[in-house]
Amino acid sequence: MSRFRHLPPRCLLAVCTLLAGCIEIEPREEAPPPQASNAEQLYRQGDLNHAAQAFLELAETGSGERDYYRLRAAEAYRDEGNLDAAARALDGLRPRRLSAEENTRYALLDAEISLAHKDPARALERLNYPDDNLPQPTRLRTLEMRARAQAANGDMLASARTRATLDRLLGGADRSQNETQLIGTLQKLGPDALKQQAAALPPNDPLRPWLNQALHVSGQALPQVVLRPNQAVGTLLPGQNNAIAREGYRASHRIALLLPSGGALKAVAQPIRDGFLAAYFGDENPQRAEVRTYDSGDTPQQAVAAYQQAVADGADHIVGPLRRDAVSAIFAQGHLPVPVLTLNQPEHGEVPPPGSAAFGLSPDTEAAQAAEHMLERGIRSAVIITATDDWAERAALAFRAQLENHNGEIVGDARIKDNEINFAAVIRQAMAAVHTSGTAPPLPGAAASSVAVEPPTVGIFISMRPQQARLLLPQIRLAGHTGVPVFATSHIYSGSPEPGQDRDLDGVEFCDALQRNRARARYGARCRIAPVRTRFGRLFTAAVHGLARPAPRRLSARCDRPVVRRRTRPHPAIAGLGTLRQRYCTADQRRPAADAGRAVVHCP
Repeated sequence: MSRFRHLPPRCLLAVCTLLAGCIEIEPREEAPPPQASNAEQLYRQGDLNHAAQAFLELAETGSGERDYYRLRAAEAYRDEGNLDAAARALDGLRPRRLSAEENTRYALLDAEISLAHKDPARALERLNYPDDNLPQPTRLRTLEMRARAQAANGDMLASARTRATLDRLLGGADRSQNETQLIGTLQKLGPDALKQQAAALPPNDPLRPWLNQALHVSGQALPQVVLRPNQAVGTLLPGQNNAIAREGYRASHRIALLLPSGGALKAVAQPIRDGFLAAYFGDENPQRAEVRTYDSGDTPQQAVAAYQQAVADGADHIVGPLRRDAVSAIFAQGHLPVPVLTLNQPEHGEVPPPGSAAFGLSPDTEAAQAAEHMLERGIRSAVIITATDDWAERAALAFRAQLENHNGEIVGDARIKDNEINFAAVIRQAMAAVHTSGTAPPLPGAAASSVAVEPPTVGIFISMRPQQARLLLPQIRLAGHTGVPVFATSHIYSGSPEPGQDRDLDGVEFCDALQRNRARARYGARCRIAPVRTRFGRLFTAAVHGLARPAPRRLSARCDRPVVRRRTRPHPAIAGLGTLRQRYCTADQRRPAADAGRAVVHCP
């Protein structure tokens, strides 16, 4: 009989536990009798019913191991899916005759039986034991059973939190199924309850990303916490014993760079490595840190191994890995002995461990910052027009949540489809509540009007590719909405200078975390590094700033590409690596005639 035939379909970890032998059996102090060896052989072969009967026969012989054999019989019946028979086998069992490890297995099995008998309260009582130091298969079963019991007992939030802990220990199909159950559990609370729970949680609570994913299913999102640094890195502050110390700064002596040397991301990793090393060799400080590169491989396990090797080699700062699932695997380690600055966001929005950070700008974060920037301009009403891609939908949800969290209002919402050219119907639908200006759009190179313009009260948020934005914005102006400011995610910028095609994007304000011209001027010409001039230029420049020293000053206020200023107060653990804060730039419509024909960006 196959061991897998009668397993309960709702048990997430049945296959995992069976493949692991279901349980880990500690060796007995005495040599087992031949009948016990035969019973264990039947169990390993998958003949669970006969194995259980053999264990029960051993228990009836009056052996001092009677209670142990009854437990083994119950476990065999459980693995066969016969919980009623397992309950009968446990009847009369004396827990004091079992070891600590066997008592844990007994409690786990008794809790599963209680849950099957619709008694989640007793199941939770039996599962009330520490699980951190349990063998992995036993811990997985414990967390799964605890999450099921909490949900059956009506505590959906506790069940979701338990599954979030379980998720870090799973992989493959088991992990996908657990995540589906986690989000389904949270959805039972309803959107309003989810928002209330999120408001009561600290910003770095590991449950917040799951609350947000549950809200996404219903077309909503949580507002994000936008950091507002207000103090320069390296500011001298009084420390302990009245000693003066530099706030947020710790010098690096050995930096490890985790990047894949092959596989699908090899072409992406190369410009990052080039940019990182270009910044390193461009540093004129004679006491600069040593940099060593490690192959992070193509799997999360290989990335974790590379991190552990870097720690063993004495690295005091680690940059990478690049894959999102690898970032999640690093964060899942919990407390990290050496802080990391990852080069991507984690797969499911996991919160970085204390001292570490994720270096990357997701569409959700860009949209939230666009909403914050719009509010800073005094604009509290907005129209949303985005593409139908998943990242654009996420941006739309994040923008709405951020604006409405500050009592803003969405007065129109529409989507544009791929390969669509005429957006007249979309514009009418989205802009129905926005008054037209009654004036024609200004001609390129025309002198600025001397008529006073009232501050705008409505703004447009877009998230789409450059090709779509170049078609949409002229049609919005031709529809009579010439004075409405437009805010966007950085997807509208192709990353390469295209002044002729980008003329129609003049006036759009968007967020970008790169200084490509500065990187090209400082490193590209000197080192003749090709990626600076290609579509990988953004990656090159991001890597340059991953190693750059923090500076407590703003960058140039005038540029011909979107720029940023450095974040003035990064986390102390990564201040030595340098980080970036996004800054908005706007294409200047009032450029002099000499600039006609190229898009000039003015950074206020």
